[in-house]
Amino acid sequence: MSASQPEGAEGAVSAASSRLAAYADELVAIRRDLHMHPELGREEFRTTALIHDRLAAAGLTPRLLPGTGVVCDIPASPGAADGRGLIAFRGDIDALPVEDAKDVPYRSTVPGRAHACGHDVHTTVTLGTGLVLADLSRDGMLARPVRLIFQPAEEKLPGGALDVIKAGGLEGVEEIHAVHCDPRVEVGRVALRVGAITSACDRLIITLGGPGGHTARPHQSTDLVTALAKMAGELPSALARRIDPRSGVSIVWGRINAGAAPNVIPQRGELDGTLRCLDIEAWRQAPDLIQELVDTIASTYGAKWELEHHRGVPPVVNDADAVAAARTVATGFLGAASVEVTEQSLGGEDFSWFLEDVPGQLTRLGVRPVGEAPYDLHQGRFDVDEQAIGVGVRLFVGLALRPHR
Repeated sequence: MSASQPEGAEGAVSAASSRLAAYADELVAIRRDLHMHPELGREEFRTTALIHDRLAAAGLTPRLLPGTGVVCDIPASPGAADGRGLIAFRGDIDALPVEDAKDVPYRSTVPGRAHACGHDVHTTVTLGTGLVLADLSRDGMLARPVRLIFQPAEEKLPGGALDVIKAGGLEGVEEIHAVHCDPRVEVGRVALRVGAITSACDRLIITLGGPGGHTARPHQSTDLVTALAKMAGELPSALARRIDPRSGVSIVWGRINAGAAPNVIPQRGELDGTLRCLDIEAWRQAPDLIQELVDTIASTYGAKWELEHHRGVPPVVNDADAVAAARTVATGFLGAASVEVTEQSLGGEDFSWFLEDVPGQLTRLGVRPVGEAPYDLHQGRFDVDEQAIGVGVRLFVGLALRPHR
């Protein structure tokens, strides 16, 4: 924390630092336990139980969300409350359907499942924040009530944030903060951005159909594989020419499937991929344009078509005041040179749904070990320097303790 905090906050800051040091080893153990037992979105039953039980053991009253996930309020200290409403901190708890490729003692024990996006760290940071602030609340040092949100299914479009909102998780919340692991940023550093920090992200599934036939006579059938290839290449290019190029529209395919034999024209083929967009207005324009373009391309080859456009998430748009608060807190305990500005990412994040209702911000948390080349998110070899846990807890605790302006 920072000795530069106002005098009225110095006692709480000092106590928070001491409490965090006492919990440091436990938090690393919790992160490793979560890493070894990853669970996919809306299946995070073990993770939910671990979070609930540890918060209850800390004397708090966590509430289970419908299905999976936890919400837990920490009251302001009696006599110390300054009248502000809840400040919330979000930790997402789900893992990915990725094989863990690391040779470490805490490697995933679940085949085909891994915390390859750092949600185990986000969860541990939020839990550690709760343990520290619960102590401060009991000791008369917490001037503002806090809500911890352990959110399921961030990786499942349109995201478990909507589940939390539907269950009343934002009621009474005045501001909300989150961190996201960033392997491009060295541990001990954070990266901030005012305005949009992520992109919108949707899923597109395009199915083409035709009568099928012999590859010797494509003129008597619908040359479906060629039509599928043209759709894969032409749709992204055509859409980019119909929307302002500054919007950063990007369609990338992750799966193409058609046919089973070299001399048979199939009756059906699929494209499956994502639409990403930096600008929210362009995101709103995209569905009608995509439908028009799919029809045009498919008609050129005589193919029937179906389009499933699954709306995902809008961009995460960080509030300027919330970013300024995060910068002040992070500069205090890391130093100004360790707080950098990050670019807008084409990645999607359902934290955006919270920011549609409540001002707040998402911080990029540095997790790359000093001097090492990073493995990117969503890869089986992704890992973090666990010193980042303490950095995240300090940021959240500092935001909760900052004095009323």
